[in-house]
Amino acid sequence: MAVYKLFPTKDATIYSRYPARNTGLDSIIETSTDTDAYLSRYLIQFSQDEIDSLIDTRIGTASMKVNLKTFIADIKNLNTDTTLEIFPISGSWNMGTGRFTDSPETDNGVSWAYKSYSGSNDWTTSGFESYSTGSYGNVEGGGTWYTGSDLGLDVTQSQVYNYTSNKDLNVDVTNVIKTWYSASNSLGGFTNDGFIIKQSKSDETGGLYKQANLRFYSVDTNTIYPPELEFKWEDYLFDTASSSIPIINNSELVASLNNNPGEFRRDSIHRFKINCRQKFPPRLYQTSSIYLPQHYLPVSSSYAVKDLDSNEYIIDFDDNYTRISADATSSYFDLYMKGLEPERYYQIEIKVPIDNQVLILDDNYYFKVING
Repeated sequence: MAVYKLFPTKDATIYSRYPARNTGLDSIIETSTDTDAYLSRYLIQFSQDEIDSLIDTRIGTASMKVNLKTFIADIKNLNTDTTLEIFPISGSWNMGTGRFTDSPETDNGVSWAYKSYSGSNDWTTSGFESYSTGSYGNVEGGGTWYTGSDLGLDVTQSQVYNYTSNKDLNVDVTNVIKTWYSASNSLGGFTNDGFIIKQSKSDETGGLYKQANLRFYSVDTNTIYPPELEFKWEDYLFDTASSSIPIINNSELVASLNNNPGEFRRDSIHRFKINCRQKFPPRLYQTSSIYLPQHYLPVSSSYAVKDLDSNEYIIDFDDNYTRISADATSSYFDLYMKGLEPERYYQIEIKVPIDNQVLILDDNYYFKVING
């Protein structure tokens, strides 16, 4: 199985209270309402060239799943359920070089009123093109977005926030990616202009009791939490050819990564090979060590990757997308380093269901991703 992450080429927040203000370089993106009915929404775009290349060279005809993720920095006034809506944007826009705190304000990029810079290329507020629409509060603008396409795919998504929910945004945008890819290959759909994330109409017009402010890390953050597109696809292969290596069937086992150099460049792809043997092998009359025979991990084994500093899973266990494969010599999995933040240390964990229990193996499976 395979997991690959793409990071944004640009993002920004647009504010109806400041119709021409650009915030393209802010470390925070946000969506909010306030007591005066002013709104904010945020925009994110990813490279279509990177999406096309990944699909063409890696995923191919395999079944893929793509999630848009943005990571929470702060939430205020979440006193009732709040729904965030995610739409593909209709219309190209320029990120700009502004920050919210600039004085005088910077207006050389996208804002509530304009797609490009102050006075240029207004957001459409009526007469929308096919499958697209827009809405705004007390100030005209606020972006335009698609709610459908000529491919017949559902391109809208939403996520409900309350006190007990996961506060990170994590939604399935596979249909949007398929639509962009189709348009890139002149097969219908619409052009990739990114995503707009906004609160639902009822939340944006909810008055005094609807004033939630959800703030997320942007691509310009100095943390490990920039927005991402997470691609998952099935490349699992248990092809052992004519190998006589058995699958281990005893929970008393030892597993090691026999080809872990410890450092990887960010653009590299590494195949981790797993040496597995019985911890207490039966005694046999033979001329070689009883500890040498190799075993395969069970076919339902999977891997995860954890950031060592934060102790958070960057790639979590997944029974479909992080299953461990096998070839004629050993169990293995491929890891794409580009989806990991550079100059940080990571730990691999291996989950092995065996003997009516689940083992989590993490014996010094450490590595670092470096720039270059």
